[in-house]
Amino acid sequence: MIQTQFHPPSSPSTSLALFCKVIDNFGDIGICWRLARQLSNEHQITVTLWVDDLISFKKICPELDVETERQIVQNIHVRHWRNQDAYFEITEIADIVIEFFGCDIPPNYIATMSKCQPKPVWLNLEGLSAEEWVEGCHTLPSSHPQYPLTKYFFFPGFTYQTGGLLLENNLIKEREQFVHAATQVNDFLKQLGLTPEEMNSFKVSMFCYPHAPLSTLFDTWKQSNEAITCLVPAGVANEAVSVFLESDAIPGANRKRGNLTLRVIPFVPQNAYDKLLWSCDLNFVRGEDSFVRAQWAGKAFIWHIYPQDENLHHKKLQAFLNAHTAESTSSRRFALAWNAALTESDWSDLWLTYRKDLTEIQSLSLMWQQKIQSIGDMTSNLLSFINSKIEKRPKIG
Repeated sequence: MIQTQFHPPSSPSTSLALFCKVIDNFGDIGICWRLARQLSNEHQITVTLWVDDLISFKKICPELDVETERQIVQNIHVRHWRNQDAYFEITEIADIVIEFFGCDIPPNYIATMSKCQPKPVWLNLEGLSAEEWVEGCHTLPSSHPQYPLTKYFFFPGFTYQTGGLLLENNLIKEREQFVHAATQVNDFLKQLGLTPEEMNSFKVSMFCYPHAPLSTLFDTWKQSNEAITCLVPAGVANEAVSVFLESDAIPGANRKRGNLTLRVIPFVPQNAYDKLLWSCDLNFVRGEDSFVRAQWAGKAFIWHIYPQDENLHHKKLQAFLNAHTAESTSSRRFALAWNAALTESDWSDLWLTYRKDLTEIQSLSLMWQQKIQSIGDMTSNLLSFINSKIEKRPKIG
């Protein structure tokens, strides 16, 4: 794995402001929260994370206080971003400013950035895509029409011509230690309420958008020739889950129908979600954060992509399926059907053929993981680019 060491300018602490607007509940804040912690923990950068939706944030960060405008959580300065017209002093402007997915940071923050000497390095961290055009746009500059400021576009991705994927230094080692320790896996599953019978079944984690064809898949799994346990975080696909349970989809609720056991689990913090992915035989994921973590889990997964107008997300899905070396004909068809990009789907046939290929897909998933790991982690690649643009600040004090 390529490691790029970031050398901050000669000041007591490099500061970075990361702006996040929550769009799909967890994908964007999930990415930003992981990035903020990695910048702080591994690169000793002082991070301020501006978030407009603290309630969604708290789902993955339980220690967050949603009533507090300014707080420090896990060494990250968290600010509730709700006033687009706020005024900022020069001393409040960070050395590095990152807006996630073109979220339009406050105009007065930009105006004050233009008064700083030296100017901050300003980046738009884009959403993840395997589409070919991303390589041509990665690190491109854009001059501000009003101020002497340049914004750079930084794209995560799956090739050496992109920024790579978020990956903490110790994640792969932690995963390997966890999956090879049966006691740890069983203890974790027991904490989620699984019985010994469920632990020994084929385990699936389910994270999808409400419009997923979940009820149809449940009907297919009920008639499976093996015991399947599906773990669904509370709040995910509530309607379909409640119909299956014939009760409210609250943590601890469970029901067995045919060969399918459906169990609702608590919405867990990010580190526990990684363990959930590692513990299951198949993972259904959505958005961007869980999509990336499923790839680092080294397990087979099905991606439910965030829907866009005119089915533009289908093009993005196809681009990933074309790039993903862990795909088979059965996994491609299953993914397309799951995202309504394949009509007249026979779900029984789709599942049987996919399940038959799963051992091979699992092996290919580990090979894919090694391939994308060789690109280097996105945070280090991001900081390496920033280091090539940042002006040296005089030592403070």
